[in-house]
Amino acid sequence: MNGGQPTLGQLVASATSEMSALVHDEIALAKAQLRQDVKRGAAGSAGLLAAATVLLFSLPMLSFALAYGFQAWTGWHLSVCFLLSFAVNVLVAVVFGLIGAALMKKAKQGKGPQRTAASVKETAAVLQNAKPHPRPDSRPALEKAEPVARSSA
Repeated sequence: MNGGQPTLGQLVASATSEMSALVHDEIALAKAQLRQDVKRGAAGSAGLLAAATVLLFSLPMLSFALAYGFQAWTGWHLSVCFLLSFAVNVLVAVVFGLIGAALMKKAKQGKGPQRTAASVKETAAVLQNAKPHPRPDSRPALEKAEPVARSSA
C-alpha cells in the first residue's frame, strides 16, 4: 500500500467481489419471486381441481337428492327435476372454475423474474456508464509507479 491507499489489484478484487455478491443476491431474489408465482399457480390449480372434484363426485348424490326435492316441492315431472338438479351442479362447478381461473391469471401476471431481470439490466447499464474518478495529478497512474526490480532467476 502506498500511504494507506489500496493498490489497483486490491481495488479490482474488491469490485469483483462486490459484483459477484450482487449477482448472487439478484439470483436469490429471482428464485424467491419465482417460488411466489409457483405458489399462486398451485393455488389456482387447486381451485380448478376442487371444481372438477365437486362436479364429479357430487353429481350422482346431489342430482338424486335435488331432483326428488324439486319433485316434492313443485310436483313437476321427475325428468324436469333431474335436469334442474344437473343445472345447479353445473352452476357450482362454474363458480369454482372461475375462482380457479382468476387465481391462475393472477399467478401468470406475476412479474417475479421480470422485475429482477430489469434490475440486473439497470445495474449493468449503470456500471457501463461509470467513468473513472479523475486523478489530482495530470500524469497517469502508471507513470507514477516505481519500477519493479526483477530477479535474476
